[in-house]
Amino acid sequence: MDVVPRAIGRAEWDRIEQGLAQRIRALNCFLTDLYGEKRCLADRIVPEELIYTSECYRPQCEGFRPPGGVWTHVTGTDLIRHSDGEFYVLEDNLRCPSGVSYVLENRELLKRMLPEVFQGTEIAPIEDYPERLLATLHETAPQGAVANSHIGHNGAPSGAPRAVLLTPGAYNSAFFEHTFLAQQMGIDLVMSTDLFVEDGRVWVRTTHGPERVDVIYRRIDDDFLDPLCFREDSVLGVPGLMQAYFAGGVTLANAPGAGVADDKAVYAYLPELVKYYLAEEMILPNVPTYLCSDPKQKDYVLSHMDQLVVKPTNESGGYGICLGPVASREELDACAQAVKADPRNYIAQPMMTLSTAPTVVGDRLSPRHVDLRPFILYGSEIFVLPGGLTRVALVEGSMVVNSSQGGGSKDTWVLEE
Repeated sequence: MDVVPRAIGRAEWDRIEQGLAQRIRALNCFLTDLYGEKRCLADRIVPEELIYTSECYRPQCEGFRPPGGVWTHVTGTDLIRHSDGEFYVLEDNLRCPSGVSYVLENRELLKRMLPEVFQGTEIAPIEDYPERLLATLHETAPQGAVANSHIGHNGAPSGAPRAVLLTPGAYNSAFFEHTFLAQQMGIDLVMSTDLFVEDGRVWVRTTHGPERVDVIYRRIDDDFLDPLCFREDSVLGVPGLMQAYFAGGVTLANAPGAGVADDKAVYAYLPELVKYYLAEEMILPNVPTYLCSDPKQKDYVLSHMDQLVVKPTNESGGYGICLGPVASREELDACAQAVKADPRNYIAQPMMTLSTAPTVVGDRLSPRHVDLRPFILYGSEIFVLPGGLTRVALVEGSMVVNSSQGGGSKDTWVLEE
């Protein structure tokens, strides 16, 4: 963590907040339509082939509508400020977005270390995020969950939906966040061995006997959720979980199948999707994107690779990216071969200049490139956490901010005006 906070004015933040809420509404409409009537495919808003070749498309979810109609319960959207002063959306993260624990811990740590910097400054609060997250989970619980939750085989109802956080375990890179959020929300942190399915319901083993689970905040990828539905070799999932989900016995947040909407190739169609579903213009622009699945665009990418950033469509953590302007000839050649071998798996974008923020380096302040990941909750309404996670490329000149690539983070202030 860098101790120099990043400040954003309220007027500027209001526009970001409106743009993110618009984006999430459109993405949720897209997912509902995609797994339902498929109007967006019939009307050629998004190419059919692009969807059916996406690694995150789940045909098992065809015809299903999740409780409350919400697919995107928790989203982390990555933003950058370019040299023109505008904020652009780099990508959406709708599967198991991580990092919000660092947002909360950075604020708490800064208050302890430098309490005087908060005096006389009106900063939008973020401390209620765990309560808001829990409320979002409760609001999207299956119908009838309030009346029936916490019922053991011989127990009595408690009057509130029961939520748990499903983790793959202590060896996962985000396990700290799993434990932190479960503790902050006051819910059980569980692994697959703690859960079982019976009579179309999900139950958790407790010292008082089995108790019904209404909502699972899952931090496990789709493929590993249920060996009876997805990967047969998964030891992280719960057999029969998807059957209970499809029967309306439990809510999974985020909904399985939502990952198709953060495919970086689908990302290129967001402006059209916003117009199609909301009849609005995009508030926060996308970065111009070339789809290598299109032969003409692929040819352009291959002939201008030293000027572009080439990304795999379904990777995360900054892996697999080729930064053309700073890549070696060997790296460019290897990237070109990968694009030719599997064009659908790659997009390209112009090299955007990430803004910089003062960062403590040794005994002085130096500029370092930053991005921003706000977190958005979707329950009965949409809530955008003020500020979000500012990630910092700690290596001088680097624009790779991911923690998995050596990046750090800052507290992010939304200043009331």
